[in-house]
Amino acid sequence: MLASNLKRVKTSDIELKDRLVAINRVTKVTKGGRAFTFSAIVVVGDEKGVVGYGLGKAKEVTDAVSKGVDDAKKNLVKVSVAKGTVPHEQIGKFGGALVLLKPAAPGTGVIAGGAMRAVLESVGITDVLAKSKGSSNPHNVVKATIDALVQMRDAIGVSQQRGVAMEKIFEG
Repeated sequence: MLASNLKRVKTSDIELKDRLVAINRVTKVTKGGRAFTFSAIVVVGDEKGVVGYGLGKAKEVTDAVSKGVDDAKKNLVKVSVAKGTVPHEQIGKFGGALVLLKPAAPGTGVIAGGAMRAVLESVGITDVLAKSKGSSNPHNVVKATIDALVQMRDAIGVSQQRGVAMEKIFEG
């Protein structure tokens, strides 16, 4: 589903903030009338590089949101954040959604819409240029954004993975 270098995170000792991305009202027509339920997609993060998403379904909106938060806490991942922006340009894909993330200069802000904005702000990214192409389905956009963020690698991680000094990473 997501990238192979997934870094799972434990929920203990983390102060998580949740953001509601989308609520969907689902109608089931039965012999006795219509039965309404709600599904909510929620993003949680500590604004220091940890983020997760979850889907909750219930007969009440508040119950659906709380179930979504519980589900999101089970899917937390660690993301590389460099000085409030992303370390490099990255494309993320999920289903029909395609997301492009680019680093931005300090003071630019989060230039992203809807579902992407919720994920990027939950991670703690303050300056980024982002574009969503293809499907605008919030479920797929959230998953594509997290896919792009998980693929990000900072210079320290690359040097450790290659087993070379940091100075060698920045040389031609």
